Amino acid sequence: MSEEREEIIYKKPKWWIDAVAAVFLLAATAAVVVWQNSRLTVLYDLCGVLENAYRISLGDVPYRDFPFPYAPLTFVIQAAIIKLTGAVYWHHILYCALIGGLGTVLAWRIMRHLLVEKIPAANLISFIFAVPLVILGIYCIFPHPFYDPDAVFIILLSILLLLRLEKKDFPPCRTFFAGMLPVITLFVKQNIGIFFLGPLCLSLLILIIVNLRRKESIRGYLLLLAGIITGLTIAVLFIHFTAGLDNYWYWTIVYARLRRAPSWLDMLSVYQDWSLIIWILLFAVGALLLWKNEPFRGWKIAIGVCLMSAPFVWTVIYLFLDADVSERAERLVGVFPFIMIAAFIVGIFGLKQLQGIASFLPFILIATLHGVFLSQQLWGSTYAVWALLLIMVAALLPALFRLSKAESGGWFAGFAGIVSISLIVSGGFYVYANERLDYVSFDDGEMAHSKLPPLAGLSMRGSYIPDFEELVEYTDREIPRDDGILILPGEDLFNYTTGRKPKFSVLLFDVTNNPLSPDEILEQVKTRDIRWLIVKNDLEIEVDKTIDNKEQILEILKPEFKNIESLNNYEIYRRRMPGETDDEDNSDDSDDSDDSGNTDDN
Repeated sequence: MSEEREEIIYKKPKWWIDAVAAVFLLAATAAVVVWQNSRLTVLYDLCGVLENAYRISLGDVPYRDFPFPYAPLTFVIQAAIIKLTGAVYWHHILYCALIGGLGTVLAWRIMRHLLVEKIPAANLISFIFAVPLVILGIYCIFPHPFYDPDAVFIILLSILLLLRLEKKDFPPCRTFFAGMLPVITLFVKQNIGIFFLGPLCLSLLILIIVNLRRKESIRGYLLLLAGIITGLTIAVLFIHFTAGLDNYWYWTIVYARLRRAPSWLDMLSVYQDWSLIIWILLFAVGALLLWKNEPFRGWKIAIGVCLMSAPFVWTVIYLFLDADVSERAERLVGVFPFIMIAAFIVGIFGLKQLQGIASFLPFILIATLHGVFLSQQLWGSTYAVWALLLIMVAALLPALFRLSKAESGGWFAGFAGIVSISLIVSGGFYVYANERLDYVSFDDGEMAHSKLPPLAGLSMRGSYIPDFEELVEYTDREIPRDDGILILPGEDLFNYTTGRKPKFSVLLFDVTNNPLSPDEILEQVKTRDIRWLIVKNDLEIEVDKTIDNKEQILEILKPEFKNIESLNNYEIYRRRMPGETDDEDNSDDSDDSDDSGNTDDN
């Protein structure tokens, strides 16, 4: 390598340039998150997080006091916000905006660590790669508090700390505590945490073995493993003395796997797209052109760069070929398997020059993404992991640079620019169309903003907000605060908004959250003294994704309740009193039959 090339690689920007870049990335990403919240609300998922977080803030312990098939930390964080500042919805928007912005900054710094001292113009290229995350950041596509974005944030923070500490020769105290950080991902989302922490530990063990053979220091990697083991021990002991290990294992592993885990054939289906063969061949030809490039033959590098970036350019070209937003989204998320294959192949060759944790990072991220796909496969699971994709793309460049004889980073900045512009354009259409959120009705009706103080900042189209406000007004007026209420299917922030303590064990009646049969629901109604039943008629979410065994549940509960009020979007039922006469029951049953028929039709 020439001295000129050394100087280009090691050039560092002034501190204020980094500060401006960080502020821009954070503020722009946060603005997109706030904008998303200003135009839509996904009630069902929002309820699943904040209703349970509110219950936790009141002192209920998940797994022990109520069924809970999720890792706890996202809910605990939101419960802490509620506990500290009260139930005010815009506080949660602020949280998402801040974490989303910080996630983009962390991804940028990771990419810079991977590229600095390895390719020219590393500072510029890492920033170019980070810009698409302003639109595709961890909280930009789904803008409400959720476990996937939180898990990815912890992953990004963990990776950055590991890379920084390795570069500083692993300061003992900081290295030990940094080892504890990746453990947190297990308790934010279990499938993501397992598939991140497991490969990370394996990578550390391999590095220890390799360094022993090289007679190099293994102290840093041992400290990281010690931190991981300590973090796991602390977490296990805490769970044991609070929720109970048996409870935690059953609900987060056994029950969650039975209800949500896909088959391995479903997992591998992401690689069945025939276009992957074309993209991989084009990438290989592009890399070959770099390898065969001769000095002053820059046109070969230009062609190679264009071929390697073809899948990203295709996502933009397809916007002009098909107006179907679903098909457009398919082309966009289709870059994930392509990049994972490319990163795996290039990463294998990179192991010949094993240089610490960065050499294993592509494999760790590939494994992590497969863990992410365990939730809803490629289509439904990629909304929070675009940062991981772009880090893998950036990690390709050092190996590609070694293949070429280029003296400057201009061609690689061009590659980064093509990828970035393509993702900004196609990703912008994807986010604006909300195709990932097509399971809810978010674009019908006039925009409504909640007038209730706890829901300040809640906005969505349609009559859902005014209808819910009518329900809140009715319950405040007619239902004593200590009375037990069962709400089907649980799409609204009812307890969060009204400040009532939920008395029924299940708050959301879908196939994931509801472990109870209709008979068990009736039994709980009796044992927990549930006096009111509220049924929502018109749901924001698609019906086939909501209440499990809805007709059977309503049928078995109907003899215990009678309809006493019909609101715009809710049926109100009161538990039958022992002293009520048969004539009253028969009259009420007639009314109940009509209302139940309407409910079932909806």
